[in-house]
Amino acid sequence: MAGLKSLAKDTAIYGMSSIVGKFLNYLLVPLHTAVLPVASGEYGVVSNMYAFTALMLVFLTFGMETGFFRFANKSGEEPMKVYANALIYVGGLSLLFLILCLAGLHPLAGWLDYHQHPEYVAMIVIVIALDSFLSIPFAFLRYKKRPIKFAGIKLFSIGLNITLNLFFLLVCPWLNLHYPSLVSWFYDPTYLVGYIFAVNVITSVLQLFFFIPELKGFTYRIDKVLMKQMVGYSFPILILGLVGVLNQSVDKMIYPFLFEDRQAGLVQLGIYSATSKIAMVMAMFTQAFRYAYEPFVFGKNREADNRTMYADAMKYFLIFALLAFLVIMFYLDILRHLVNRQYWEGLSVVAIVMGAEIFKGIYFNLSFWYKLTDETRWGAYFSLVGCGVIVLMNIYLVPIYGYVASAWASVAGYALITLLSYVIGQRKYPIHYDLKRIGSYVLITALLYVAASQIEIQNLVWRLAFRTLLLLLFVGYIIRTDLSFIYFWIKSHLLKKK
Repeated sequence: MAGLKSLAKDTAIYGMSSIVGKFLNYLLVPLHTAVLPVASGEYGVVSNMYAFTALMLVFLTFGMETGFFRFANKSGEEPMKVYANALIYVGGLSLLFLILCLAGLHPLAGWLDYHQHPEYVAMIVIVIALDSFLSIPFAFLRYKKRPIKFAGIKLFSIGLNITLNLFFLLVCPWLNLHYPSLVSWFYDPTYLVGYIFAVNVITSVLQLFFFIPELKGFTYRIDKVLMKQMVGYSFPILILGLVGVLNQSVDKMIYPFLFEDRQAGLVQLGIYSATSKIAMVMAMFTQAFRYAYEPFVFGKNREADNRTMYADAMKYFLIFALLAFLVIMFYLDILRHLVNRQYWEGLSVVAIVMGAEIFKGIYFNLSFWYKLTDETRWGAYFSLVGCGVIVLMNIYLVPIYGYVASAWASVAGYALITLLSYVIGQRKYPIHYDLKRIGSYVLITALLYVAASQIEIQNLVWRLAFRTLLLLLFVGYIIRTDLSFIYFWIKSHLLKKK
């Protein structure tokens, strides 16, 4: 019991640090969209560069986080020797990446079409190299069960990132206008995107100093046999990670190259990325569910065959995902203020992107069949199929329909792999999902959404009141149908009062 309590506590700390971190970074969206004019396409530059960052982080970490956990807990292995080898491998790969990119900076910047600002590429390369290397010390903290330091470093870095963004994007422009002599020696009012990347370099460098104790006190020595085993184990995880991140961000990588006028592509990408951030509330919900559910599932799997529990988990995930969808769509009149008004033309993609996130969450639930049966190759197959659909739809449809096509491409990609995972999973590891009940929730959600969007109420207060009533009807249906214990508690409580 003590072990379970410890696991629950650590999971909560890791999970909350990640979710809170995502939420705090989410708060930078209003700032960035306020200071970066939509016509400049600069927010598109930020989105494009960070899409490449996500891909390279997966490549350079090489699945070694998981590899470290696997071999550090393996009988007969010395954990510190495993840690040293993981550090050497990821550190060496990151250093090689840094040297090659900086040596060929101008050709690389030209290939990415940032020849006017090669320093953007240089700063992102430094961030990628540092963050890749530090992924192993972060994994070491988790191995040593030190969630407080783990969360503390994460939250400090995020807090510093936000503070420096506010300084360079709000404070410095004000000082430059009223007291120019204070900042004119280092501040350029036209270099806003550059400051966003510079802030990331600063926070990544400072993170390194927190890990000095974790980077000394042991011998850095390569064990060729162990290294070969770790690389062999981690390589399939690398492939899964690469395809997974491509599914999420390949549209943002290739978007500027899909238009004859690159500037027009960056403008559209900026609008798409900014408005899609509103839908990321759904991604945070999925992440929270994953942190709570993944360790629970694997823990239960050791005890018995819990297929009924997996089916119930799917149902409850979808119920609350649909509830989150309605909350965001019903109150979009308020949430749209999270991005600057000049980006509002892209709000039509919010519902579509949320649909993609829901399919992604369903696929995550379904994916446990191949994890529990040790047939993880199916995950790679599904991811490759989804990635192919997303890439092809972006290439052929975005030049015609713009960013709306990108949103629908994500829906199509995740919907297809969800269907494939369900069909094949029912053969390999049959689980009886309550499709009838799930279908009823989807139908009711669709009807409520149509009612809210088609019934025009000009007055904002009355419109929100009407939508709140619709939302309460949905909540009431959930309580009456699948959370009946709450219904009966409320009923008995009211009777007692009478």
